[in-house]
Amino acid sequence: MKNKEFLKKSVLWAGLAAAVVSAVGLFYPPQSLAQVPARFYWKNLSGGNGVLTIFESISGNTNPFDPSHMVTAGAEFDATLALLGYAHNFSLFDRSATAAVIMPMGRASGEVTVAGSSAKQSASGFGDPMLEFVVNLLGPPAQKNIPDAMRYEPGFSVDFLADLYLPIGEYNNDQPLNISQNRWYGRIGMPIVWQLGPWVPGRRTTLEFLPVMWVFGDNDDYVGQTLESDLLFQLDAHLTRDLTERLWGSLDAAVYNGGAATINDGVPGEELNNFAMGVTLGYGINENLNLTFSYKSTLNDDAPDDMKMDVFMVTLVFGWHPLMEGFRKLESSN
Repeated sequence: MKNKEFLKKSVLWAGLAAAVVSAVGLFYPPQSLAQVPARFYWKNLSGGNGVLTIFESISGNTNPFDPSHMVTAGAEFDATLALLGYAHNFSLFDRSATAAVIMPMGRASGEVTVAGSSAKQSASGFGDPMLEFVVNLLGPPAQKNIPDAMRYEPGFSVDFLADLYLPIGEYNNDQPLNISQNRWYGRIGMPIVWQLGPWVPGRRTTLEFLPVMWVFGDNDDYVGQTLESDLLFQLDAHLTRDLTERLWGSLDAAVYNGGAATINDGVPGEELNNFAMGVTLGYGINENLNLTFSYKSTLNDDAPDDMKMDVFMVTLVFGWHPLMEGFRKLESSN
């Protein structure tokens, strides 16, 4: 009888732990290089929560706070970003869904050229907060209880994604380099997770894709002028693999096309046609904490008008689920 009770508790604990470990991967920011790290769109038990802290060190020839990546030829920008956020997973019409909010902040400096005039500039403060909504369209139904979580395998999963940035951050219309972009913008996409092989901790392998389209409103106060940006199309890809039950790695790639900028209805700038690669290592410190290290860099960036950017990112996410916390209290009282 004791053995059966022990087995029952072990199975329950494993299911709860798996639910919370997946919850710590609820969200990452589509900010620097506009690339979402691997395993972001893995599903978890409905009711899971996550709090995010990210630090990034970025250099290149575009404003790191601007996902349109308007290139300033010959410029060198350096930035330090911090991002804080919260995400909640829930069930919507029997499908897994996630809502998240992220607040960027930090500083950026560099040499900026506008209308043939160059100057060194800097900016700091709060950026434009982002709201995100994701709902699963194709794949297993939402995980509503522990048995669902223990039986879950993604198979081939497709989601619908919508992000919206609110133009309420700090903005100085006397200079082009800013933390806020002073315009509405966002993206829509279709995150895809393709399970390869068994879904067993320590052996999980996935191939993941994220095709998105970025849409930008006009900035009608861009140093006294109007800035317009064309649609930007982007494709992220990740090949991920468990290295141990807690450690995993990923090879990352991204392609960018479009996003040409026009100032005051003039001649449009160059379209982006860039390719970036990166690597990610993630480690589950415990059932609630997950630590991730990532590095990304553009490759075909030799021409003056090519986007050049490299990013080092450290992410710490605290995730929890009411079922896990209740189980811990129950265990501590026995």
